[in-house]
Amino acid sequence: MPTFTAITKLTSSEAAYSLSEAMENMTPEPTGVGVFEMEDGSGLWEVGGYFTECPDDIELTLLAQAFGATPFLVSELPEIDWVAKVRRDLSPVEAGRFFVYGSHDADKLPEGRVGLLIEASMAFGTGHHGTTLGCLRALDRLDMAGFQGRNVVDIGCGTAVLAMAAAKIWPEPVLASDIDAIAVEVAQVNMAANGLSDRVRSLEATGFDHPELQAAAPFDLVFANILMGPLIELAPEMGRVTAPGGYAILSGLLVEQAEKVLEAYVAAGFGLHHREDIGEWTTLTLKR
Repeated sequence: MPTFTAITKLTSSEAAYSLSEAMENMTPEPTGVGVFEMEDGSGLWEVGGYFTECPDDIELTLLAQAFGATPFLVSELPEIDWVAKVRRDLSPVEAGRFFVYGSHDADKLPEGRVGLLIEASMAFGTGHHGTTLGCLRALDRLDMAGFQGRNVVDIGCGTAVLAMAAAKIWPEPVLASDIDAIAVEVAQVNMAANGLSDRVRSLEATGFDHPELQAAAPFDLVFANILMGPLIELAPEMGRVTAPGGYAILSGLLVEQAEKVLEAYVAAGFGLHHREDIGEWTTLTLKR
């Protein structure tokens, strides 16, 4: 199956993330969209989409003009076994006591560590990204300080690695949700691979908009590793569904975005418990 890429550059992170969200609604639909800060000191941001069909030139031109981006460069990639490549390139990740690995590294799981099996074909959410790593470290810190989650939810769960991490260390069932039906299916596959199908339940939902999530509230721990815009939009409801004394672990944030998100959550009744910056990414642990 052919793979096409469409790549452009912008001068601000806000415009880049807005463009990436707009690209999700293209026809043909991209199989994935990524946003990256260029490392050449230029201050530019790169947005790239992957497609199994050649994207529409007119739609790309209109998107570039609307968001002040350079014209998209469209290329067809050669056929590559991407799963095999990722397996070669991704090594296990250690985050506190958590050890995230693919099945090809199962023999490397150290004794006494909490193992989380995420296959290489599901690279986002393997723990290599600073946001996932930061959330796992935040969870480990809370647990080591004596906190035990009894009603936990992972909003925008992706691979569900965060929900599974909580289920591995605490006895109560965990809820996980994602706006993307495919992500929900991926989460279910990962739960089965980790022996957690009866401990973690995944739902398709936008934010907390699901009867099971509403019925389960208030939560004493909420994970939300998404993006700045959705996090800010969720702040008022997060304040309503998080129990007094409960925690929210937030990421998907660039360092320069953290203060704006923190401001929204302070207004919703949270205080800053801990902040960790990993490279260009920030993880906030907030207490209600």
